[in-house]
Formats: sequence, C-alpha cells, structure tokens
Amino acid sequence: MRVPQKITLTKKEKAALERWSKGRQVPVRQAERAKIVLLAAADLSNQEIAAKMAIKPHTVGRWRSRFAELRVVGIEKDLPRGGRPPKQREEVESKIISKTTQQTPKNATHWSTRSLAADLGVSQSLVHRVWKSNGLKPHLIRTFKLSRDPLFEEKLIDVVGLYLNPPEKALVLSVDEKSQIQALDRTQPGLPIVRGRCGTMTHDYKRNGTTTLFAAIDMTRGKVIASCMPRHRHQEWITFLKQIDEETPSQLDLHLIADNYATHKHPKVVAWLKRHKRFHIHFIPTSSCWLE
Repeated sequence: MRVPQKITLTKKEKAALERWSKGRQVPVRQAERAKIVLLAAADLSNQEIAAKMAIKPHTVGRWRSRFAELRVVGIEKDLPRGGRPPKQREEVESKIISKTTQQTPKNATHWSTRSLAADLGVSQSLVHRVWKSNGLKPHLIRTFKLSRDPLFEEKLIDVVGLYLNPPEKALVLSVDEKSQIQALDRTQPGLPIVRGRCGTMTHDYKRNGTTTLFAAIDMTRGKVIASCMPRHRHQEWITFLKQIDEETPSQLDLHLIADNYATHKHPKVVAWLKRHKRFHIHFIPTSSCWLE
C-alpha cells in the first residue's frame, strides 16, 4: 500500500490556508485545495479526506503531492494547460496591435473588433483576445493637456508637499472662486406640499443678476469659509483674505493654495500679504505658461 506524503505546515502557511478555506471571495477550487492540505497536515489519509470532502482520492493525492513539492504557490493556481500553441495569433498579433494603434479606418474614428477583423481577414474573437491581453481600448477616450508652466515641477512639489507633510503650527487651506453664478428665482412661489402632491415650481424664472462665490476649505476637517460678493476683483479678494484672517486661529500660519489668476497677484494684494506675515500663497501649476 502506498504511504501518502507527510505534510508539515509552518505558521505562515497554516494561516494562509485557513484564510483561503474560509474566504468567500476565494475561488472554490482554491478553497478546496486549502482544505485538502489542512486535512493532510492533520495526518488523515487520502481515502479519509476524499470521503470527508466527497471528492475522489486521486484528486486528494494530486494536490497533496503538489503542495509537498511547491508548497503554497503550487495550489494557488492551476498549472499551464497543454495543447498546441496558437500559431494564428502569433502571426497576426503584431498586425492587429500596429493597425489598432497607428491607423484609423476610412469611415470611422476608431476600429471596432468587427471592422478590424474584416480588414485583416481574421475572426472577431481573435481581435478581442489580442486587445484584452494588451490592454487596448480604442473605443475609450481620455483627455489630457501638458502644462507649459516653466515652474511646473517646483509648484507641484510645493503643493503636494503641503498636503502630504503640512508644516507644524500652520493651517493649509485650498481657496478658489466661482464667478458668474446666476441668481435665479421662480416667477411664482411653489404650491404647498399636501397628501398626494409633491413639491412644485414654475417652469419659467427671472434673473436677479450674478454673484461670485469665494471659498476656502480645510481638507483635514472639512471646514469651509465662504462669502458671496457682487464682483471678482482684487478688492474682493483682499476682503476675503481679511475674512479668513478673522475666522482662523491667530497663532497659526496660513498656507493658501490658489490658482494663477491675475487677481491673486495684483500689486495691492502682494503689498497686503507683505504686511500680514502669517499668510503664504502657493500657486498651483497652470496648463498655460504664466509670465512672472
């Protein structure tokens, strides 16, 4: 009678196998193999394990031997399957990738699996497999714009460093403005809500001009300092800086992250900041070059 291989587990291996055997997000086959090895480590024979798990003794013996040879890695995934190598895919894969990335069809903006398969004389499923294995998704578009800011790297390190490693005894605020907000009002008040009728409003409205929202947010606490003003000039910006000065602890330095709007760099704003030493402005990189 053939004696099964003795299985001895380390603490790390046992913990991993127990986690796999009880995990709900682990593949069923992987959980089954983990249970086989755990029972084998408890000195159960292949027949006893097979009867307990309602599987074939041959299956138990295969995974017991595989674990004894390769340990945890051997039962985590299946071994590569046999069979003839896919010759057609090797021959046309480079053509599919080149055509997908370097050319576009005459009557469309991008290739589809059907149109590319018809153009190359291959099956649609082959094109799909090549795209999937190489991460090609010509039907998706992602926009980008490279910054031409000459100080892009310095500003990036400065701003990101404030979020990742803020200075001691300081408060980091992200500030911005939303201009041209339309102040709209309905031509008639809504009807009161009663049983069987939801809230109502008229389809038309009247304009009450525009306003500009100034806001500063403390990302660590989620606190917002905000104010609405009729215009968007350096005078309003200085007024908002004074509001920030009043609503924040006086013992803390203030690091404000702002965009490269001309109002933020007005000479009167610069002069005001020089008189208030607790304020430090950090400008984010722009997509267009800012001459300083």
